[in-house]
Amino acid sequence: MKVAIIVFPGTSCENEMHTICTHQLKLEADFVREYETNLDDYDAILLPGGASYGDAIRPGAIAALQPVMSTVKKAAEAGKPVLGIGNGFQILTEAELLPGVLLKNDQLKFICASMKLLVQNNETLWTKKYEQNEKISVPIAHGYGRYHCDSETLQTLKDNRQILFTYEENPNGSIEAIAGISNRAGNVVGMMPHPERAVEEILGSVDGSKLFQSIVSDGRQSHDA
Repeated sequence: MKVAIIVFPGTSCENEMHTICTHQLKLEADFVREYETNLDDYDAILLPGGASYGDAIRPGAIAALQPVMSTVKKAAEAGKPVLGIGNGFQILTEAELLPGVLLKNDQLKFICASMKLLVQNNETLWTKKYEQNEKISVPIAHGYGRYHCDSETLQTLKDNRQILFTYEENPNGSIEAIAGISNRAGNVVGMMPHPERAVEEILGSVDGSKLFQSIVSDGRQSHDA
C-alpha cells in the first residue's frame, strides 16, 4: 500500500504522518507537493495539519485552490481514502469535499490539550478498528477548530451517520460537539484532533493508531482480492 502525504507551504505535521506510515505500518509513503497533478500511484491520501499559507484569508482557503486539490477531488470521487487532520480538515471543507466550516474557537484562543472523543460511527474505512461508542484519548491543537454548519446540513450528517467523532466535553464550541466527519460515501474524513500524535505510549495514548490501522487493513484486503 502506497500513501501520499500532501504538503503545502506552512504544513507542519507531515513528519508525524510519515513516521506512523513507514515505521509503524510499514507502508510506502511519499511527500507530495501542492503543484503535483497525478496521484494515480497512491492508494490513500493524507492531508496533515499545520498552517498552510500562514492561514491567510482563512485556514485552508489558499491550499484548497492549489493544483493538487483538483486531483484529490478526483481521487475522492473515485472512492480513494482521503484523511484530513487539523488544517487538513479545514482544507477539505474549503475544497467542498466535506460540508461545513471551521470557525475560530469560541474562547478566541488557541487550545492544545488531550481530549476524550466518542466514536459515533465505526463502520467507515477509517474507523472500523474502533468499537461503536468507544471512548478514545486524542490531543487537539487548534485556534480555528469550531465546526459549524447549517441545520439542514447537520440533519443530513446525522441521517447518513457522517458524524464519526464527538468531544466528550466540547472544547471549542463545535456544533453538537463534532470533532470529525466523513463524506456520504465514508471514504473522505476530516477531524480536528490529531490521531498521529496518539500512536505511542510515550505520547500519552495509542488510541489514534486504530484510525490508520483501519485503512491499512482495508487496503491490504483490496490488494489481496
